[in-house]
Amino acid sequence: MNTRVTAATLCAAAVLSLTACEGDDTSSADKPKATHTASKAPMKPAKLTAKQAAAKLADATGVTDLGNPTDNTTACSNKAAGEKPNVNDCSQLITTDTVSIYEYKTPKVAAHWVKSMKVNGDWRQVGRFALAWTARDQALTDKDRRAELVTALNKATANEA
Repeated sequence: MNTRVTAATLCAAAVLSLTACEGDDTSSADKPKATHTASKAPMKPAKLTAKQAAAKLADATGVTDLGNPTDNTTACSNKAAGEKPNVNDCSQLITTDTVSIYEYKTPKVAAHWVKSMKVNGDWRQVGRFALAWTARDQALTDKDRRAELVTALNKATANEA
């Protein structure tokens, strides 16, 4: 019986000593570390789409959505409409009850459209995006909310190159 108790005690002592070693930081220094043979260049953040911008603007202004978000890209893109592409085409157009969000390939194209379309109402450029308030419901969006949307889109696109 003494042999069984001694064996059990030794076994328990061995388990405790192994457990105590697991938390010891010095034991990890002896372990081989995984190394990567191929280094990757830092990834650029993906560019925001108009659809993603609509969701970010809604979130930034404390609403679920901007009201009936609809993809109307065919209205501003020859390519999306099945015609010959044009350098001034939009990449995506999301219209909502609050604002229309036009996404262009470059800020230069966005600037072209904002300048051209100002005669039709309030258009504002944010990088390669244009925000427009030209539809009936959009005209009801007050100037403070418009400024808030511009600021929020500026923040959302701040990391884009």
